[in-house]
Amino acid sequence: MPTPLINANAAGTWTLGDLTVNRIGFGAMRLPGGAAYGYGSSSDRDRVIGVLRQAVELGVNHIDTAAFYFSPLRSANELINRALAPYADDVVIAVKVGPGRDPSGEWLPLARPDQLRGQVEENLRQLGRDHLDVVYLRQHGLDSVAEHFGALAELRDAGLIRQLALSNIRPQHLAQAQAIAPVVSVQNPYGVDTRRMHDEFVRACGEQGVAFVPFFAIAGEGRESGGVARNEAVLAVARARGVTAAQVRIAWTLSRGPHVLAIPGTGDPDHLVENIAAGALRLSGEELARLE
Repeated sequence: MPTPLINANAAGTWTLGDLTVNRIGFGAMRLPGGAAYGYGSSSDRDRVIGVLRQAVELGVNHIDTAAFYFSPLRSANELINRALAPYADDVVIAVKVGPGRDPSGEWLPLARPDQLRGQVEENLRQLGRDHLDVVYLRQHGLDSVAEHFGALAELRDAGLIRQLALSNIRPQHLAQAQAIAPVVSVQNPYGVDTRRMHDEFVRACGEQGVAFVPFFAIAGEGRESGGVARNEAVLAVARARGVTAAQVRIAWTLSRGPHVLAIPGTGDPDHLVENIAAGALRLSGEELARLE
């Protein structure tokens, strides 16, 4: 008999406000393919739709996306809508707003506060939803996020958003936002060999009951390749345990605290199964010390 596939609930759960998610989720940035994110040719649409459906079948109920995740052929939101609508009640869709593109296609690193409603409505339209479960303000270059976050808090009060979150921030931004409305999650670059200066901030988020969701935890600082960053300690642990380097990186991420969530993304069904299985991989104290 074939070995049963590991379910995403093997990693445990965390609560984003009133929304309970399994700690192994799914990041949609790579789904559209294309040169915009350095991931080569456009992904196969039918295969990606199949991967999204398989992810949910395997217990993934936390999907991270954005309207600005798109290639010339398709968008992540469109793929998610096609694959998962009508959405199961327990599926939590988290989106990021802030960045965008102007009419000529050039990147805009951060929208004005009065433009955020349009970005929220665009995500709603693409996803086919009447509200967004979690909305991250992805900041860029702000000393204070108060005005932008306040605009999103108004949209939450209007019923367009259930929970608010922050991305690409410094610790002071979290305090600024919390003075306006509750923050359920922070999403920053972080991994076993990426931005380890944020260790204390990761711990502080947990002490405040705020989820921490690392991105580039697998690709590391070499994220332009879209692959797995090379780290000899990671490779040694992977060889000894008979698992992949990506699985070790995911397991390390989850070891940082019960509030730390993983959102590995892939368009490959085999990699999806491996990523979810990493939620059941428990690293020993000796292995964790070696990775340090």
